[in-house]
Amino acid sequence: MASIRRRRSKWQAQVRRRGHPPITRTFHRRADAELWARQTEAELDRGGLPVDSRLLRSHSLADLLERYANEVVPRKRGADREAYMLRVILRHDIARLSLHRLTAAEIAKYRDHRLSLVKADTVRRELAIVRHCLEVARNEWGFKLPANPVQQVKLPRASNPRERRVNPGELERLLAACESSRSRWLPTVIELAIETGMRRSELLGMRWDDVDLQARTARLRNTKNGHRRTVPLST
Repeated sequence: MASIRRRRSKWQAQVRRRGHPPITRTFHRRADAELWARQTEAELDRGGLPVDSRLLRSHSLADLLERYANEVVPRKRGADREAYMLRVILRHDIARLSLHRLTAAEIAKYRDHRLSLVKADTVRRELAIVRHCLEVARNEWGFKLPANPVQQVKLPRASNPRERRVNPGELERLLAACESSRSRWLPTVIELAIETGMRRSELLGMRWDDVDLQARTARLRNTKNGHRRTVPLST
């Protein structure tokens, strides 16, 4: 129910609805205050909600991204990679924009600038992070953005996927080059990746719980010595 009250020479209208903060506005004429109150109540009844511009003006995109990095990213697979990409976005000028000024045009400007520096797939992944961050903010954190601006811009076209096998002699040359690495397990990791098709994050995150109980050791070919060796996994 709306309330209309006199404040000095003006009229203040306030609309309250359960589940929403009070909405208040001041008018010179009582009739204008009553009309606004009726329209606002009707909009709330239809499920709409005027945007709280004060909240959007007082928070920047960086505020949301930092909260996202602390609360959402740690629960994801590949959290380290996503945290790195978030740091890249936070260094960009777009992160300092208030949510009130975060429009599709600003997102498109960010997209075009990043495309001049990195590949399209990288830009697509960065925008996917921003899009999901804004969706979490809208649905779970109480930021009533009128729309998600990332969903209003065209994403760059994904690169053509490559399906390529190593040619004869390439693997041997690669493993030979690994001998100069300070990591003694690098040749083993490469061979395991080829044999299993696992990604880098999956390989580096392997634990004994991920291995078949009947295959506690991985026997990989040692190309240097010409025999197979037993490779212990991390514990």
